[in-house]
Amino acid sequence: MEKEKTFRTSIGGQALIEGILMRGPEKQAIVVRGPEGLVVKEEPLRLIRDRYPILGLPLIRGSVTFLDSMFKGVKALMFSADYFPEEDLGEPSQFEQWLDRKLGNERMEKLVIGLSVVMAVGFSLLLFMFIPTFLSGLVETYLTDSVLVRNVVDAALRLAIFMAYMILVSRMKDIKRVFAYHGAEHKTIFCYEKGLELTVENVRVQPKHHPRCGTSFLFVVIVVAVLVHSVVFALWPVSNVFARIGIQLLLLPLIVGVTYEFNRYVGGHDNPLTNFLAKPGMWMQNFTTNEPDDGMIEVAIEAMKLVIPEEQGKDAW
Repeated sequence: MEKEKTFRTSIGGQALIEGILMRGPEKQAIVVRGPEGLVVKEEPLRLIRDRYPILGLPLIRGSVTFLDSMFKGVKALMFSADYFPEEDLGEPSQFEQWLDRKLGNERMEKLVIGLSVVMAVGFSLLLFMFIPTFLSGLVETYLTDSVLVRNVVDAALRLAIFMAYMILVSRMKDIKRVFAYHGAEHKTIFCYEKGLELTVENVRVQPKHHPRCGTSFLFVVIVVAVLVHSVVFALWPVSNVFARIGIQLLLLPLIVGVTYEFNRYVGGHDNPLTNFLAKPGMWMQNFTTNEPDDGMIEVAIEAMKLVIPEEQGKDAW
C-alpha cells in the first residue's frame, strides 16, 4: 500500500498550448512540444512582493499573487502559441507597425499582455458579477421586493453561470488537449510530493485532481463572493444595480484575499475538515483536467525538474 504524502510543495503550474509552465520558489520554466521537439525557456522568478514586503501580508497577498500569476500566465501562453500559428496573417497592419516603432518589441509585448489581463478580468466581472447582479435586480423590480429572494437568485445565477461556462469550455476540441496537459501537471506534482522518481510510469498512475489547483481557487472565489455579498446586502439592503456593483467591486480584493488564505490553509493540512472543504473544488476539476498521454507527461516532468530547488525543502508549502 502506498504511503500517505508527508510533503506538500509550493511548486505549481499552468497548462499551455502543447506545453506547461511550472513555477518554483526561485524560477519558472516553460516547456513546449513544438514541431521540431521540446522548446525550453527558463527565467528567475521575480515577485513584486519581494520588493514591497507589505504586499506579502495576509489578505493583501491574495490579489497581488492572482494578478501576478495572470500576467505571467498570459505571457507564457503567448510564448507557447508562437509555435503553433493557425494561419499566415500576412504583413502587420500600419497601426501595428506604428506601435512597434513607438514602443519597441518589449514594451509592445507588455502592452499586449496588460491589455489581455484587463480584458480577461473584465470578461470575468461581466459574466460572474455584472450579469447576475443585473438579472437579480429584475427579480426584485418585477417579482418581489424581498432582499432574501434577490440574494438567493443572485447566488444561484453566479454558480449556474460559472458551471455552464466551465462545462462549455471543457467541450471545446482544442481546450481538451490543454486540459490534458493540466492533468499531466497535477500528476507530476503528486509524484514529486510522494518522493517518487519522476518517470512517465510513476507519474501516469497519479491522480489528476490536485487540492491546490487554480480551478479550485476560482470556484471558492465564487462561493466566498456569494457568502460575503449575501451578508453585506442582508445587513445593508441596496436596490440600485450600479450601487450594488460598486460595492461588489470594493469587496473584491477582500474576497480574493480571503479565498487565497482559505486555499493555503486547506492545501497545507490533511484532516477530515480540510478534506471535506476541498471536495467541491476537487469536483470542479472534472471539467478542467483530462488524462494526458505519455508525451504530455514527459513535458510536465521536464518542466518540473527545471524548477525544483537545489536546497531540499525550500519549496515546502
